[in-house]
Amino acid sequence: MSENLPVMILAGGLSRRMGGGDKGLCLLGGRAVLSHIIDRVGPQSGGLAINANGNADRFAQFGLAVLPDRVPGHPGPLAGILAAMLWAHALGAPEVGTVTSDVPFLPGDLFARLGPGPVYAQSGERDHPTIGRWPTSLAPDLQRWLDADNRRVMGWARSIGARAISFSGTPDPFFNINTPQDLALAEKSLFPHSLA
Repeated sequence: MSENLPVMILAGGLSRRMGGGDKGLCLLGGRAVLSHIIDRVGPQSGGLAINANGNADRFAQFGLAVLPDRVPGHPGPLAGILAAMLWAHALGAPEVGTVTSDVPFLPGDLFARLGPGPVYAQSGERDHPTIGRWPTSLAPDLQRWLDADNRRVMGWARSIGARAISFSGTPDPFFNINTPQDLALAEKSLFPHSLA
């Protein structure tokens, strides 16, 4: 069951391909991308938080705790997954779910379908290791992985024997917004019959 699963939205990236800023704050259908994600993930979680660095006030509109990486130097999404594990462990949760801040079409039953971790999502031939369920007991292992300057999420996922769970749908449930062009495609997916 996923009803009591705490879920962390990973928003710590530098968004270089979007020209900087926060991808989750880009407007999609007149609302922040993060709002779409919260709408989809909130009902299937036992609590939400955002992982982001810098000034947390920019996320104040969402009313969620904003927790920074525990590892300096922007080492990437693995630092966000570690922050998620430590947060969930402090809540007494044996597992934590993670999603990224740029995937507005997530399934409404994502975490139930993923099942117990360590698992991550897959669509088509693409792995999405930042979207998964992780036992919080793996935090020391992930800390060691990061301490050794390993940053590849799939590398760590394979090292712990995480399983891929396949999803399908139109649009791709894990379509992620990395560029202005992606944002335009997402808008067309939301409003396929608009004149824009």
